[in-house]
Amino acid sequence: MSGAVIIGAGPGIGQAVARRFAKEGLPIALIARSDRTLLAAAEAVAPSGVPVVTVRADSTDRAALDAALDRAVSEHGVPDVVVYNAAIIQADAPGQLSVQGHMDAWAVNVVGALNAAARVAPAMAARGTGTFLVTGGMPEPKRQYVSLSLGKAGVRTLVALLDQEYGPAGVHVASVTVAGPVAPGTGFDPDDIAEHYWRLHTQPRHQWEREALHAGGSR
Repeated sequence: MSGAVIIGAGPGIGQAVARRFAKEGLPIALIARSDRTLLAAAEAVAPSGVPVVTVRADSTDRAALDAALDRAVSEHGVPDVVVYNAAIIQADAPGQLSVQGHMDAWAVNVVGALNAAARVAPAMAARGTGTFLVTGGMPEPKRQYVSLSLGKAGVRTLVALLDQEYGPAGVHVASVTVAGPVAPGTGFDPDDIAEHYWRLHTQPRHQWEREALHAGGSR
């Protein structure tokens, strides 16, 4: 196995997904903006004993993200699965954010995922297998979260476009929509949410889903 890459490896879903894939023996590559986040994520995965590589990169810096993904490939090979989990989660009402504020949120929530896919999915397609998963949310738009609602709507469209581009060659592209605030011990426990990512990754091709919804409650 050539491993899993987690982009946005912070506490919560990122670390839980890394642990879930490591549990199955996949080498893990962790990408995040801060060394502190990477250290915590690596420590969370360490008990599994799988190889782990950490790379610091901002998902809005395409050159840095490309370099981080190239490093992951050089360490573990073309990944079996890439999870894009980076997002700007903030409350903002209509008209509250500046144009730049919306552009900054869109760059993280949507464009980073697009750039990550453009870097790794062609190699997956050439191999004939691979999974590219994006953390979604906001199953219904909310006026209190304008930029996030727009971003998560963008994720759905992006997943459809990537499926059109790479799905025929064997790359499963999907999103995991989380319909509430993530917190351990609740209906939105990150370990429960992580099960969706593993299930999507292991789905037979004839059963591929484009979106999994976690609406609350353990699986």
